[in-house]
Amino acid sequence: MSLLALVFPNQLYEVVFEEEISNGTVSIRLYGGALLSLSLIFWNGVYTQEKIIIQWTLLSEACYFAVQFLVTSVTLVEMGSLPNAALLLLLSRLLFLGVTLLYYYHLGRGRPKKI
Repeated sequence: MSLLALVFPNQLYEVVFEEEISNGTVSIRLYGGALLSLSLIFWNGVYTQEKIIIQWTLLSEACYFAVQFLVTSVTLVEMGSLPNAALLLLLSRLLFLGVTLLYYYHLGRGRPKKI
């Protein structure tokens, strides 16, 4: 998704919101850069065994999904329409947010190790 936003920002916007972009593509490219940066952080978090690193990675992922849901929702309200692709995006973000928070919750429930 980040590579699509970086390389083809106009096409990505048209697919999600089903209309042509009216302003510059800089914001979509910035979104792609932020998404690429977050994906590198998440990818490196997969290989760690430290609980606190995994918790912070899950928390940052949950924040990302929540912010993306809010921004997409506000954009759709301003547009006054609800394309099918955008609705699917909103539902998937809610699902991913729920799964991430569930993992975060269950990871924090473990007892700390006594040294």
